Amino acid sequence: MSFTIAIIGRPNVGKSTLFNRLVGQKLALVDDTPGVTRDRREGAGKLGDLEFTLIDTAGLDEGPKGSLTARMQEQTETAIGLADALLFVIDARAGLTPNDRAFADFARRADKPVVLVANKSEGKHGAVGAMESYALGLGDPIQISAEHGEGLSDLYDALRDLMPEPPVDVEDFDDDDIIESEEDIAKRPIRVAIVGRPNAGKSTMINHLLGEERLLTSDEAGTTRDSISVELNFKGREFRFFDTAGLRRRSRIEEKLEKLSVADALRAVRFAEVVVLMMESQSKFEEQDLRIASLIEREGRALVIAVNKWDLMSGKANLVNDLRTDVDHLLPQVKGVPIVAVSGLMGEGIDKLMKAIEDSYAVWNRRVPTASLNRWFEQAVDNNPPPAVSGRRLKLNYVTQAKARPPSFIVFCSRADAVPESYLRYLVNSMRTFFDLPGTPIRIMLREKANPFAHKRKRPTR
Repeated sequence: MSFTIAIIGRPNVGKSTLFNRLVGQKLALVDDTPGVTRDRREGAGKLGDLEFTLIDTAGLDEGPKGSLTARMQEQTETAIGLADALLFVIDARAGLTPNDRAFADFARRADKPVVLVANKSEGKHGAVGAMESYALGLGDPIQISAEHGEGLSDLYDALRDLMPEPPVDVEDFDDDDIIESEEDIAKRPIRVAIVGRPNAGKSTMINHLLGEERLLTSDEAGTTRDSISVELNFKGREFRFFDTAGLRRRSRIEEKLEKLSVADALRAVRFAEVVVLMMESQSKFEEQDLRIASLIEREGRALVIAVNKWDLMSGKANLVNDLRTDVDHLLPQVKGVPIVAVSGLMGEGIDKLMKAIEDSYAVWNRRVPTASLNRWFEQAVDNNPPPAVSGRRLKLNYVTQAKARPPSFIVFCSRADAVPESYLRYLVNSMRTFFDLPGTPIRIMLREKANPFAHKRKRPTR
């Protein structure tokens, strides 16, 4: 049975730093600016032999009803409802504030076990502030430094007393002895990252898929900061979606916090298997969209283009066809990429989008039989032989698939450095058409075939 712990407290006390420390990765954005965290983020926490689900939350703060601040607090209240215990974090260096006292009462009303954590307790100033926290009436404070990893042994003791005893294994076994079948691999969640320019409707679409306001949305661009992962079962298939911050042109990114958000979004792209590039239907395919799509292709991820806010485009049915022409012309390296018109707010086209994601994932994982691959290769070379370089003919011997995810192939030839890029593009386009590999990146690597006579000495010249 999973034990869930929510980290709560006012803004800028180090909740996300503690979250990153306990999950063992820098998943949550951390900055000196208060209010960096907005959506709640879940992760697998571990401290010694204790394992638990950890929820990082937005700082408890008051705001007018319906405002972004109030909705952030609603997300925190939801996390508290899901949790089995709370880590109430204060800033020991700043001492107690009126907000700490107010939200200590809030934590008590939650009727959940509360562990009081005095963060930033390193040094004399931290120790004095930690002593003040006794006034909250939440028990002895656990003095830690989440940034430096100090005091975690005391935190371990406090959590061990709260958590149930782990089940005793009847028989130890080695995980390396377990061999996953293709059926088990097929049941893995498909990792999908949603990327695009700011305010394209990425969070709104994920909320519609989940059927709840899981992610904060707003008309203001830049609402999403962290890359938040959520799990979804859609018609019996498991998915893990990553909502990301909007990607603007590099020249427009000035604030440090936005740079961190963009870096987090790019990390989500590298972790994903399928990436959905979301565009607004009112905006044409712009240079920034082209840059994002090129990045996805370079990272070797399957690509799907979603044209959002389609409910606002009545009477413009040819827009997708026009966009198809532009994409195939501007992005020949992913020719045939699926383009789906959707409305994240109204739910239009969601079924088609999910089908496109599954199809792109299948193409991205495809392996081509070696016999069929070499029949195609022989035919492609006969139809269009490689050009002669410096008066010498290039010999392309055979091809084999090195791996999938994305489909990658090795061509054995006589002079790898002499094969022009234009001929490799011809092979890629021919392969894409012959084996029906639309939209996915295709990698072709050249390798020189070993010369069986290279070891023999040349005859001496007279």
